[in-house]
Amino acid sequence: MGIYKKGKIWWFIKQYKGRKVEESLGTEKKGEAERLFADKLPKILDGSYFVEKKDLITFKELAEKYVKKYKRQRDGTSLKHLLLEFGDDMITEITPEMVEDYLLERSEEEKASAPATIYQEYSLARRMFNVARKRWRLVRENPFADVEFQEVLPFDNKRVRWFTVHEERLLLSCAYSEVTKKVIIFAIHSGCRRGEILSCTWKDNIDMQKKLITVRISKKKPGEEAKFKVIPMSETLYAMMKEHNKIRSISGKVFDIDASELRYAWDRTREKAKVEDAHFHDCRHTFCTRLAQQGIDLYSIMTLAGHESIKTTQRYAHHCPSTLRPSVAALDNYYNTTTAEAVND
Repeated sequence: MGIYKKGKIWWFIKQYKGRKVEESLGTEKKGEAERLFADKLPKILDGSYFVEKKDLITFKELAEKYVKKYKRQRDGTSLKHLLLEFGDDMITEITPEMVEDYLLERSEEEKASAPATIYQEYSLARRMFNVARKRWRLVRENPFADVEFQEVLPFDNKRVRWFTVHEERLLLSCAYSEVTKKVIIFAIHSGCRRGEILSCTWKDNIDMQKKLITVRISKKKPGEEAKFKVIPMSETLYAMMKEHNKIRSISGKVFDIDASELRYAWDRTREKAKVEDAHFHDCRHTFCTRLAQQGIDLYSIMTLAGHESIKTTQRYAHHCPSTLRPSVAALDNYYNTTTAEAVND
């Protein structure tokens, strides 16, 4: 937090709820800029300064403003799910990464809607932000427009991309930074979503003594208790976390990196590694696929991944044919049994 010069004018920069905000002080004189900043500082520190800003409205408030003038027939149904996820978030705090996570999580719910239905929700939110940006000047960016729906959630819903060991090694060797490498290891060995990883703290989510990760897998809805998943650490993950634990961030977070920084780092990593068609969420698919390939039953995979429905987990069923071999072996046993009965007769 402080002042700096941009061109001839002095500006000040501040952090509020994890986002960087810059604002002009409207003067070319440093002394006057320092005085103006000092006048604003008390309100900045207690948060009241931000409440006065017109752009600091919640998604719910934006929705109410939007439907009064532009509501369409299906908007009420689409808003139901959007408000549960984003209702209390400031519209300036919603990022493309949050949008991607929303789309993926909606597709994995217990009563998952069809991609076309989820697209209606995405499309509504995109229209709302377009109006907020172009007509009301409430935001500068449209986080929904920055996400290509078909890349995240194809309408055929058949994409299940996972990494081979060779691809994983390429990604790790080409990691943009050391923290990027650690995040990739964490993702592949825990199956956690990006949002779950970035919100993890040492105090609330990590138990190094028991080698466990505890993650909330749903937002608490009115009258409903939040749900959690507990993931035992693999030896690979535990070794990385044990080393990483030596340099804890003052923030208390496991990984001191935000969503935009991770997005940039991931893009640079996959480009350098030359791993095609690679999304960060594919680390989660890799976790589930490898468990299936090792013969882990689908119910256990569902529990570890935090899927609300076994239907979501069933997409990995074709990766575990070895678990069906004992059943098919019964056909051979039938001949043996029948032969034995014939001999006895």
